[in-house]
Amino acid sequence: MAEIKKANVTSQIITYSVVILFTILAIYPVFWVAIQSFKTTQEYMMTSKLAMPQQWFAGNYPWTWTVGKFPTLIMNSVFYTSITVVTIIFLSFMAGFAFAKLPSKLTPAFHGSFIIGILFTLQSILVPLFLVINWVGLYDTRLGVLIPYIGIGLPMAVYLATAYIKGIPNEVIESARIDGAKYLNIFTRIIMPMAAPVAATVAILTTTGTWNEFILVNILVSRNELKTLPVGINMFSGTLSSDYGKQFSALVIGMLPMIIFYLIFRKQITKGVSAGAVKG
Repeated sequence: MAEIKKANVTSQIITYSVVILFTILAIYPVFWVAIQSFKTTQEYMMTSKLAMPQQWFAGNYPWTWTVGKFPTLIMNSVFYTSITVVTIIFLSFMAGFAFAKLPSKLTPAFHGSFIIGILFTLQSILVPLFLVINWVGLYDTRLGVLIPYIGIGLPMAVYLATAYIKGIPNEVIESARIDGAKYLNIFTRIIMPMAAPVAATVAILTTTGTWNEFILVNILVSRNELKTLPVGINMFSGTLSSDYGKQFSALVIGMLPMIIFYLIFRKQITKGVSAGAVKG
């Protein structure tokens, strides 16, 4: 009995040690960037890169916030992300409901046309996508950014939604139909509430992917008032590449929204991802 307890204690020590190690490895880079943002460029160049600031300098943040036009960049990121998330959830679950519960001879072909989109990488469609957007006159417009975002996010969302909705008993839908409910009512009042866990998964994946997306919005828009946070941060690695203090402050401002998002929705993120993965 004593040997079993000793083995359990040893196992717990090893487990906690590994968890603490990975936690430090994950948190330290963020901490290091935050610390460097309070240094002037001169201090950063002259002192050790691992040292704490000798004099805490907060002037990088107001300068970066104003010159980088971060209020506009953040509002654009919020706009693109929110519209993309809502649209993808609505369209993917409607398609998933049809594929899972309203089968027809064309279901495999339509479902396959969505799923095959998972195999395409962004780099493989970048040139034709740019040519099409430019040809239809949507270059340098918000709609020209939203349509690719939604189209690229739909395949995985449809796959997750279809797999989850298939697990919902057919008897639930049949009983609703017997009571006179139409398919739209069944979808909004039965399917969507029951599929909330995988909807959370789709929302999380879409939010993080859209918020952090850089290549598409950098290519499809040229006006600064339409660009997003990652593109604005990239400006500080170009024209201001030698001003390290302002670079680090821009990175901190860019990281904060995702950190706050995780802190607020950490329980939903854990439950949503695990539930979606198990059910799928």
